[in-house]
Amino acid sequence: MTLHAQAPAAATSEIVADRITHNSATGETILQENARFTDGALLLVADELRSNNETGVVTATGTVVLTRGEIRLLADRLVYTRANGSFTANNIRLGAHPYFVEGVSAAGNREEITVKQARATYGEPGPWQPTVTADTIVYAPGKQLRSENASVGIGHAQPVPIPKFDHKIGAPFFGSATLAGGFRRSLGLFADASLQVPVSSDVRLGADLGIYTSRGLMIGPSGRYANPEKPEDLRGYFRSGYINDHGDKKTDILGRPIAEDRAFAEWQHRQRIGDNLTLNLQLNWWKDSEVLRDFRPRAFFPVQEPDTFVESVYTGENYFVSAFARFQPNAFHRVQQRLPEFRFDLLPTKIGNGFYERFNASVTVLREESLADGRIPAFVLPLNPVQSILSPSAVALRDGGPDRRSTRFDAYYSIERPLPVGDWFAFTPVAGARLTHYAQPKESRLISSPVVSSPPALPVRTLSAELQSLGAYSRALGELGFDAALRTSGTFDYKNEQWKIDGLRHLFTPRLSYRYIPEANKGLPHIPPIDRQTFNTYLQPLGLGDQRNVDDLHATNTLRLSLDNILQTRDRTQGARDLVAFNVANDFRFRRGPGERDVSEIHADVSVTPARWLQLDLYQSFAPRNFTLRELNSSFTLRDGRAWSVRFGNNFLSQQLQDYSVDARVRINERYEALSRLRYDARKRRFNEQEYGVSQNLGNTWLISYSVSVYSGRKRESNFGLNVQIDTVRF
Repeated sequence: MTLHAQAPAAATSEIVADRITHNSATGETILQENARFTDGALLLVADELRSNNETGVVTATGTVVLTRGEIRLLADRLVYTRANGSFTANNIRLGAHPYFVEGVSAAGNREEITVKQARATYGEPGPWQPTVTADTIVYAPGKQLRSENASVGIGHAQPVPIPKFDHKIGAPFFGSATLAGGFRRSLGLFADASLQVPVSSDVRLGADLGIYTSRGLMIGPSGRYANPEKPEDLRGYFRSGYINDHGDKKTDILGRPIAEDRAFAEWQHRQRIGDNLTLNLQLNWWKDSEVLRDFRPRAFFPVQEPDTFVESVYTGENYFVSAFARFQPNAFHRVQQRLPEFRFDLLPTKIGNGFYERFNASVTVLREESLADGRIPAFVLPLNPVQSILSPSAVALRDGGPDRRSTRFDAYYSIERPLPVGDWFAFTPVAGARLTHYAQPKESRLISSPVVSSPPALPVRTLSAELQSLGAYSRALGELGFDAALRTSGTFDYKNEQWKIDGLRHLFTPRLSYRYIPEANKGLPHIPPIDRQTFNTYLQPLGLGDQRNVDDLHATNTLRLSLDNILQTRDRTQGARDLVAFNVANDFRFRRGPGERDVSEIHADVSVTPARWLQLDLYQSFAPRNFTLRELNSSFTLRDGRAWSVRFGNNFLSQQLQDYSVDARVRINERYEALSRLRYDARKRRFNEQEYGVSQNLGNTWLISYSVSVYSGRKRESNFGLNVQIDTVRF
């Protein structure tokens, strides 16, 4: 028989059990066998409950389980005060996934719980989980974990002491932790480790450590920081390393010997200051050009030329005001420095009668220095019948070019008048002007002079450089043109259950753009070409106001034709889903620049995604005059959810590049996954890279990758590598 004892202290409290007795001497009600006590959202279950109606105290012993919301607490003994919802407990375990805390004793209320001689674990407690131990840990459910004089580690080992642990629930538990090891001929046996531990709710500090038996020890501080409430308002990281390298250092990209002391530092910072102002900063300092390539190849190969800049942008209602500075902390890459640049951009704004205006202006101090300590070095060469004086072009080839400096004011204004015909056609005439003034343009000039040695010997000549003023210069340019677009569409009642196609819609938009800029190349002898054209295989912007190569403009009389195609189908979640995107464009040049043809290459960009398991991307350009393929980049991806995926890719550039790649992944079971990566160079007829490996999921917390790599053709890297990489899956 089940008896019920209704607690008189509160209407929301209730005690039930299979056996209930009352002790008149102590005034306690004793509940045994399936004893349960509820108090609002709280549920307390124990082998025995003793309830004192006069004091409002409930004492639970035996196997005690307390549940309040998502929090669950296990204890040997628990005393609960009904008046304020507080409790004390012995030998406790508590938490809500993925946070768990255990300790000798605990005291708490509805807001937070204080645990003595405590251990906090991220994830289900086990030998591979990240843990924190401390004399006292305060756990505020759904809010934070905090303690002082704590130690952090893995499982039962906590070797790293930290003065303060303040963790916001939902934020990364440790910040980051990685470990890599293996063997490379250039490094020997190696191990790389990175650990950052929390010192406050928004800052995690630590260090990166690398041990290389053939090179030495690399170490440097690292850290991350973010606003825990709004990480989009403030976030950043820094890392660094120093090594006294006693191995084979070879030479840098300029052919210079690399010194023993090698180092690098990187810092990235993103911040939103108020609603309208942002600040972005990036610092990359390398003591030599190969330090990251030798010791941190994962960081080197995505970005092989480091950039250092700081930018702040104020966003107005219809304009931007920005300050931008780019620096050259490294002495092995030429950098177009801006020291600094102030810029104002007015977005297209309606000014009446259907007209729109656009305006931008900037003032900048530009500097581009040579690679030899900011100067062109002197070259001393003997004169003989078969060897002449070194030419300026040869100096530029060896040194990367002369010093260049200028202080430039640049402004652009345009006005346009869209002439729409319904919603299917728009014709927009454009007229614009650009004024550029160079206040202090300077460029180094080569000077040669004979030198007579003593005692008499063959005469020699010395080449040196002096920074000479080119004289102030102003340039005014104008442009005329138009943009036209014809928008058409068609629908087709086609359905396919297998490909999940529910009707088809074809959007076809032919576009014509024309720009006439007749004197864009005037004044080039007076202008140091700092912002100049760079190698690029894609079609560049036509408009005078969109061209960034301000110091290296060329006369334009060009008509651009492009055809945009999109094929869509209905989608239950997104409304519409793109199946195919196919865009084609090329230029017709009525005035050609050096090396240009009257008709440019035809550029085609294709993206096909008929299903989530299939994706095809392709870009190509070919010359229509002789149907010669100039460039072809493609990727073809097949995937079966998390079971497997394979990606085939290629990169082709006429007479320069012809590479093929395969990336494959196969899930073996819940813990293991096989990986493969191949890179084949068809021009050299060799595999530049082969990588085969297995990854292991350890406790849903760590991802361990075991891989073997074989390289061909690399001059600095080893031709064989054995790597073990440990990354965090979470926390």
